[in-house]
Amino acid sequence: METSMWLRQARSLLIVPLFKCLVAICLAISLLVFVESVYMNIVVIYVKLFKRKPEKIYKWEAMQEDIELGDQNYPMVLVQIPMYNEREVFQLSIGAACRLTWPLDRVIIQVLDDSTDPTIMEMVSMECAKWASKGINIKCERRDNRNGYKAGALKQGMRHSYVKQCNYIAIFDADFQPEPDYLHRTIPFLIHNPELALVQARWRFVNANKCLMTRMQEMSLNYHFMAEQESGSTRHAFFGFNGTAGVWRLAGMEEAGGWKDRTTVEDMDLAVRVGLHGWKFVFVNDIEVKSELPSQFKAFRFQQHRWSCGPANLFRKMTMEIIHNKRVMIWKKLYVIYSFFFLRKILVHFFTFFFYCIVLPTSVFFYEVNIPTWSTIYVPFMITLFTAIATPRSFYLVIFWVLFENVMAMHRTKGTFIGLLEGGRVNEWVVTEKLGDALQTKLLPQLKKPRNGILQRLNLKEMMVGIYILCCACYDFAFGSTLLYIYLFLQALAFLICGVGFVGT
Repeated sequence: METSMWLRQARSLLIVPLFKCLVAICLAISLLVFVESVYMNIVVIYVKLFKRKPEKIYKWEAMQEDIELGDQNYPMVLVQIPMYNEREVFQLSIGAACRLTWPLDRVIIQVLDDSTDPTIMEMVSMECAKWASKGINIKCERRDNRNGYKAGALKQGMRHSYVKQCNYIAIFDADFQPEPDYLHRTIPFLIHNPELALVQARWRFVNANKCLMTRMQEMSLNYHFMAEQESGSTRHAFFGFNGTAGVWRLAGMEEAGGWKDRTTVEDMDLAVRVGLHGWKFVFVNDIEVKSELPSQFKAFRFQQHRWSCGPANLFRKMTMEIIHNKRVMIWKKLYVIYSFFFLRKILVHFFTFFFYCIVLPTSVFFYEVNIPTWSTIYVPFMITLFTAIATPRSFYLVIFWVLFENVMAMHRTKGTFIGLLEGGRVNEWVVTEKLGDALQTKLLPQLKKPRNGILQRLNLKEMMVGIYILCCACYDFAFGSTLLYIYLFLQALAFLICGVGFVGT
């Protein structure tokens, strides 16, 4: 009896107030996220209504033939293709780069091959030799180690003497295939606007229809391009470099110190440093580069870990550097610290997971706590609507997208914690596996992999969270007075499906 009274007092005096405080914090963060989302979409609407395309903001003129100068009228361009054991896709990227319509004597294709598989190394060498025999100036560069991973390869690639001839550097990951006119559409921005350091194209996904998981990835990334990059480019002339499908001005890169391998997001690191030197970036939504989405859940999890851990770790390392910077206005520094890093790269992951997957399910045990409807229905509905607009064809998948994003928020939250605290996996780099989905017929034979049993496919973290939410749903169904259990059952099902590995290909 005394124990029961003690528990009631502890609940009323300690546990309930703490939970109310936690709910209040989540509601405040919810408003911050909503305001940021509305702001980005207002900028996008402004761009669409007033047709504020990059060609109208910056000077752009097509490359003109010069009878006297000939091809010398074209600047020298270096095209870098970093790769690591890319058996299924290396031919695609090398072939696409070699087909770029730019004078042959004004472009250098640099394949940075960090492969460790002798067979793949030989295949890459043969592919480079094939294009070299056709008159393409192509170099296959290798290192004797993988220090710094992609950043290390790019940094080493910049040390070759022939790079000094180049004015601009285009970068494509191994699964990216630029259109032949890519350089003709991007380089003029840099030629005619000396304040620009980066021209970023958007990605187009060749395997978006592969499975439900790739469709949901397409929705998230399309929103990233439409809202985050479009608004950043228009309002601040700054956004994070995506690591591929972009063209850099070599002078801007060198002024900022070039590539650094202190985090797993060397692309974002470079972009922030170049931006802090006063250079401007432009995102061109109309230029698309074909790429491949990870269609296997394990590969997608590794990718999301890197994409959440890296920015958090970079934020930890660069905050004071941004604050003490004297080259840019205080408003740009506030934008980079608050909007670009703190809100979008850190806070949103914590909020999504803790509020929708922990706090909301746990609230069924606290009848004393009232969570307002606007935070559970109206705000999520508006943010989801903004995302769906970026991919109209997938509008009917928004419920699946919400549930799947909440599952992935768990991994992003974990990665963010590791990045902020510099945990054991902070510099873990697992190359996202590509399956060559861009091909209807595979160029190379696929290696058969042994089938994994159900125990090997189990993801314990998803299972544990799924079981907890399922318990909360059952409790609310039996004793609750709201319909929250409908959402909880669906969210629990999403976690459990991911937990047993029945997602992706």
